[in-house]
Amino acid sequence: MARPGSARAALPPLLMLMLVLVLVLTQAGVAGAAGSVRLAGGLTLGGLFPVHARGAAGRACGQLKKEQGVHRLEAMLYALDRVNADPELLPGVRLGARLLDTCSRDTYALEQALSFVQALIRRRGDGDEGAVRCPGGVPPLRTAPPERVVAVVGASASSVSIMVANVLRLFAIPQISYASTAPELSDSTRYDFFSRVVPPDSYQAQAMVDIVRALGWNYVSTLASEGNYGESGVEAFVQISREAGGVCIAQSIKIPREPKPGEFNKVIKRLMETPNARGIIIFANEDDIRRVLEAARHANLTGHFLWVGSDSWGAKTSPILNLEDVAVGAITILPKRASIDGFDQYFMTRSLENNRRNIWFAEFWEENFNCKLTSSGTQSDDTIRKCTGEERIGRDSTYEQEGKVQFVIDAVYAIAHALHSMHQALCPGLTGLCPAMETTDGRMLLQYIRAVRFNGSAGTPVMFNENGDAPGRYDIFQYQAANGSAGSGGYQAVGQWAENLRLDVEALQWSGETREVPSSLCSLPCGPGERKKMVKGVPCCWHCEPCDGYRFQVDEFTCEACPGDMRPTRNHTGCRPTPVVRLTWSSPWAAPPLLLAVLGSMATTTVVATFVRHNNTPIVRASGRELSYVLLTGIFLIYAITFLMVAEPGAAVCAARRLFLGLGTTLSYSALLTKTNRIYRIFEQGKRSVTPPPFISPTSQLAITFSLTSVQVVGVMAWLGAQPPHSVIDYEEQRTVDPEQARGVLKCDMSDLSLIGCLGYSLLLMVTCTVYAIKARGVPETFNEAKPIGFTMYTTCIIWLAFVPIFFGTAQSAEKIYIQTTTLTVSLSLSASVSLGMLYVPKTYVILFHPEQNVQKRKRSLKATSTVAAPPKGEDTEAPK
Repeated sequence: MARPGSARAALPPLLMLMLVLVLVLTQAGVAGAAGSVRLAGGLTLGGLFPVHARGAAGRACGQLKKEQGVHRLEAMLYALDRVNADPELLPGVRLGARLLDTCSRDTYALEQALSFVQALIRRRGDGDEGAVRCPGGVPPLRTAPPERVVAVVGASASSVSIMVANVLRLFAIPQISYASTAPELSDSTRYDFFSRVVPPDSYQAQAMVDIVRALGWNYVSTLASEGNYGESGVEAFVQISREAGGVCIAQSIKIPREPKPGEFNKVIKRLMETPNARGIIIFANEDDIRRVLEAARHANLTGHFLWVGSDSWGAKTSPILNLEDVAVGAITILPKRASIDGFDQYFMTRSLENNRRNIWFAEFWEENFNCKLTSSGTQSDDTIRKCTGEERIGRDSTYEQEGKVQFVIDAVYAIAHALHSMHQALCPGLTGLCPAMETTDGRMLLQYIRAVRFNGSAGTPVMFNENGDAPGRYDIFQYQAANGSAGSGGYQAVGQWAENLRLDVEALQWSGETREVPSSLCSLPCGPGERKKMVKGVPCCWHCEPCDGYRFQVDEFTCEACPGDMRPTRNHTGCRPTPVVRLTWSSPWAAPPLLLAVLGSMATTTVVATFVRHNNTPIVRASGRELSYVLLTGIFLIYAITFLMVAEPGAAVCAARRLFLGLGTTLSYSALLTKTNRIYRIFEQGKRSVTPPPFISPTSQLAITFSLTSVQVVGVMAWLGAQPPHSVIDYEEQRTVDPEQARGVLKCDMSDLSLIGCLGYSLLLMVTCTVYAIKARGVPETFNEAKPIGFTMYTTCIIWLAFVPIFFGTAQSAEKIYIQTTTLTVSLSLSASVSLGMLYVPKTYVILFHPEQNVQKRKRSLKATSTVAAPPKGEDTEAPK
């Protein structure tokens, strides 16, 4: 029927109606030929059950399906018996039934379902019945009119339900399935008369996504049997996992409807192309599940794959029979159900005598008890015993209630409750059918079906949403290996899902009896201090990249450099302050400079004290007392600078370093240069004239010395004024490749170049003095200080030439602060020691230990000879050499 007001939507139903009419005419008697179970009643319900499997080699039907077929069919008969026996439900109205076999094939089921609409088609053609004549004018044979089916229970497979629903909706016949879970059937615009008491696979897919995430998996593959159930289930899983995020699909493999030999080996081979995706999501029929497990065993991959099966696997033993080792650890999902005790009592008491209404029960009897009711005369009958009819279900055969029995009963009761509500509305206060109920309106009945709410056979609420779907409630099972005395194997309940997942992870067991959840990850989690570098296009796959050097892990995707004053923690997950170091008094590097400085200062003090005490002796006077004291002061300052270089940097210490670092050497080399220059000028002037050169008096010498020194002092003062001294922490100086060795160096704000600049003027004076020493090397022996000064300057130059490569060559060393400070202070102390040792130690030695030589040469000679006359007045007098 076309919907009113929709001309565009009317064309497909009209075409479908024409197709149905053709099929009815061409397939007349199909249902009758195939057989059906009929129950008489005022209102008839249809039923579709997979009593037989799909046939092979062109046959419509195959082997009998004891559980999925006969159990479910008997469940509907049981439910009808209970409804008809309930005086409170549909009083005075008996429900009849017409139950058909779909043979697990959608096209065959469509042919069978046409019998449900025969009554409606014949009613529409009653006006033309008089025009029908058989050959010879014989009137047609009248047959009993077919029952008018008001609603249909079924079908089982989603593909069958889809095919049947397309026909039933044309005749406004409501349909309630007990097992079809394809999400496609939730489309109320296409399957508006379809309802189901089982939740759709969209809920199941959500539950399976929640299970995968709860197990910590993010990389799985999917397997689907070709058809609506498998493909739509996987499609729903992929869609939900994409929306939820955190789960990626490695491969989506479809199993063909008619697989070729070796097809399942190819499936396993393809799955192994992504070996990290151990989790396999299966939406497949029982046969496909079994053959996948067989192929996994054949490939010697038992225990590798982690199966997550849909409700088609559920808690069934048939898919894993003799394949239990491959199925260990499999997690399966099944709509929440319960075993109906009343059905067990009913079914176990069925026999050939009391169950003649089920035309397939005799075939079930033979199959169930492995016997034959009649002999066909073939040789094979000799090996099969004959049925006695006294066998009993559950006593002479194994029996376990099939999982969908509860839902078959609930589907029957849903229709019964809807009819009851409709009866109360149309036939108020009446018992039995009233005229308004005799021609049941399918659209009105659908509204009552969608409005039902009652407690089903298992005590759980039965209801439908606007799409005809039941609420999602699932039990979660895991197939576990037998564990000896610790517990039995088989399917064990490990959780539930009802909008939210409740999974007992502690109850899970895996291959090898381990309780640790195996991984199904594209990439292992990155360790501390590593960031994820994502693989393009695969959000669950990444490479772990260490946050090396001075970088630390900000988040799982980012590394950043620590601030300049910090270094990363050992695992590079954060930053910590960089330790600050300096040259301390107790450092081994400070010991040699301090020792030299102490000894030098003591020696200098001894020389100064000796010279002051013997200030008027010939040796002291001959050495030039004024310049000697200036020179000794400079030497003392050179030794003293070592203590400033070791002291903790601060504003005062840094200012003193700037001032005294170059002052001591400048003062010393200025005095030596003045002395050397004086000797050279006297020598050169003596060659040309007896007139002494100018500026050779002590006062002039001091003026020259202080003038040269003032250049250094003025320069340092200008520097102090332009850039006030302060201490800094240099984090770059010891920023080593290994952050663990990094140190901040507390030092004065003096770069290597500024430090050399401090000494630059002194070095210039030293070179100039050396030049004059070389020029004055030929002076007469009378000028007794010329040669010691020369040797002093030569040695000093060698010391400073050695200093330069050592100082700058260690600029990149981790021990730079120690090596450079030690090198500088030792070089200064050695240069001071050379000057002190060559110029003043011999004099001090004579003054202290040989005072008899500390007299003028003439007096010493008079004492020795007592006869030599005094020299003439004006003769040069010299100090002893």
